[in-house]
Amino acid sequence: MKDRLRLNEFVHVIEIETRWADLDALGHVNNTRFFTFDESARLDYFGELMRSDSEFWKSRGLILAHIECDFLAQLHHPSRLRVGLRISRLGRSSMNTLAGMFVGEHLIAVTRGVVVWFDYTRQKAQPIPENVRAMIRARERVAPEESV
Repeated sequence: MKDRLRLNEFVHVIEIETRWADLDALGHVNNTRFFTFDESARLDYFGELMRSDSEFWKSRGLILAHIECDFLAQLHHPSRLRVGLRISRLGRSSMNTLAGMFVGEHLIAVTRGVVVWFDYTRQKAQPIPENVRAMIRARERVAPEESV
């Protein structure tokens, strides 16, 4: 799947300019930065929810349970990275994210994550609300797999 990802599969795309501080001793963007790039795209994806729900991040919201990355090419500075993020699976209380990181049309890295809809007050997972599911379904170009 990772070699076949194309930027046009993603409705949600953000641009990130690399910074000098992103480099490691070898002169390329350090692998840890790709998790930050994913985080930026993920938070931006759910920005609409954050703005419309006054309790988001206070009593309920998302919590990251897992993240992984396939590094496909080195990223050098300066670069303009385009990060596309989509929800690839909706479960009962969790969802899988998929992000493709591109320079031009060239795929540099792929991250996959699992986020859980979480009740911060009770400190436990809860079912993804229907309005959140509807927002995701309406937004995605590639329909997420659904399981309950």
